[in-house]
Amino acid sequence: MLADRAGGILLHLTSLPGAFGAGDFGTDAYKFVDWLVSANQTYWQVLPLGEIGPGNSPYMSSSAFAGNILLIDLAELANLGWLLHEDLIPHPEFRADRVDFALLHSFRMERLRRAAESFFMSRPDKMHRSYEEFCLAEGEWLEDYALFMTIAERENWREWNHWPKDIALRNSQVLHRLKQDCADKIGFWKFCQWCFARQWSRLKHYANERGVRIIGDVPIFVAYQSADVWSHQKLFELDENGRPFVVAGVPPDYFSETGQLWGNPLYRWDVHKETGYAWWIARLRYALRQADMVRVDHFRGFAAYWEIPADAPNAIVGKWEPGPGEKLFAAFEQAFPRLPIIAEDLGLITPDVLELRDQFKLPGMRVLQFAFGNGEANPFLPHHYVPNTVAYTGTHDNDTSIGWWNSLSDHEKIFARQYLSMDSDSEAINWVMMHALSKSVANIVIFPMQDVLGLSSEHRMNFPGRPTRNWEWRFSWDMIKLEHTLALAEMTTEYGRSGESALK
Repeated sequence: MLADRAGGILLHLTSLPGAFGAGDFGTDAYKFVDWLVSANQTYWQVLPLGEIGPGNSPYMSSSAFAGNILLIDLAELANLGWLLHEDLIPHPEFRADRVDFALLHSFRMERLRRAAESFFMSRPDKMHRSYEEFCLAEGEWLEDYALFMTIAERENWREWNHWPKDIALRNSQVLHRLKQDCADKIGFWKFCQWCFARQWSRLKHYANERGVRIIGDVPIFVAYQSADVWSHQKLFELDENGRPFVVAGVPPDYFSETGQLWGNPLYRWDVHKETGYAWWIARLRYALRQADMVRVDHFRGFAAYWEIPADAPNAIVGKWEPGPGEKLFAAFEQAFPRLPIIAEDLGLITPDVLELRDQFKLPGMRVLQFAFGNGEANPFLPHHYVPNTVAYTGTHDNDTSIGWWNSLSDHEKIFARQYLSMDSDSEAINWVMMHALSKSVANIVIFPMQDVLGLSSEHRMNFPGRPTRNWEWRFSWDMIKLEHTLALAEMTTEYGRSGESALK
């Protein structure tokens, strides 16, 4: 349950400035923490930190535990002597405003391989001991992840059910032989995860020391092409050949007339229950080491989820199936002294979802862009909020507030002007909305960085249902004017959101 009022900014790390094609754990991330402090912000909310998947999505990771190694600060590796000066010459086609993921991947992976080779060839020292300690401490997931990535690369990234059958179905003798034959390649993936964990831990510590708390993001589902599904096949709805026969998604909604066919395999919740939800507890424990609080994406799927036949062309044909409900969260309560979880309770929400959220005193989400479509009864209007709420102008799935306003119908604009007490259209709608949320009773308000900067639709982060051109947006430091920082800091102070927030 939330206690105290605070404010924060939603910005994924890839959107930071930086010389090497995307934001990372380098100096610009520390500079952003300093900016958050100067603007009186308490929270930095990020998207999932895992490996990116199809469409460059951070919600389709190859592991529920492994970090995105493209976020590793290459300059730090050079400072440690594992890269040369010429390795840090940026590619001439890198852009400051967009991420070219294909170019980014080839550039960074080449340098990570060079760094790993240098590390393993160097004389054993305290860094080697740190690496070995990491591998031992994280072995429960790291061993399977490193082996999975090694095999996947050898198999040209084909889905694992197309691998040789004895590997796909995890014949223990064959896997043992592979571990011996591919020790160097397996070591590379472990090295990268160690670098990721070291650097992120240092950045998080820097933020926490300055009163900034990290809000992470835990997707409810995992990608089929992941170490988790391959190594825990009994936990997922798969046939005898390892293929999912039903997959995840959502029915037609605000974002899509045909729904969203995500394609993730679904959980065998009865098997999870038999294990005491051990995999989920391990997953949440790891997430809460990476962040101070986590937003659990698609929370409604724990009450009931949309099951779609794996061969369906879209998400229209499907059915609701019951989720684990209170049993899972009761297991969480036993495992953790508190539950620093934000329930992403957006979309088609039924009473059982709200009951599950409130039973465990989890804060829900409210998005102001959803508020002006159907009159005073709309639950997204701020006068309906309760303190145990995290309120947003928009999320990573929404348009920027200026883009949203420009696409609004005349009827909705009239209602919004009246509700928000706008004097004229000359007022900046993004700041009007941020003020409306800041003075609400919601204990936490989060603003996308695009709204602080007053940016239009072309700066949107993600467009649900669109397979390409997502997750690419970046800002540059010259976009942040002194008036942005002062206005945000003053607004935060005015509405009593400058203090350090906490959970009870």
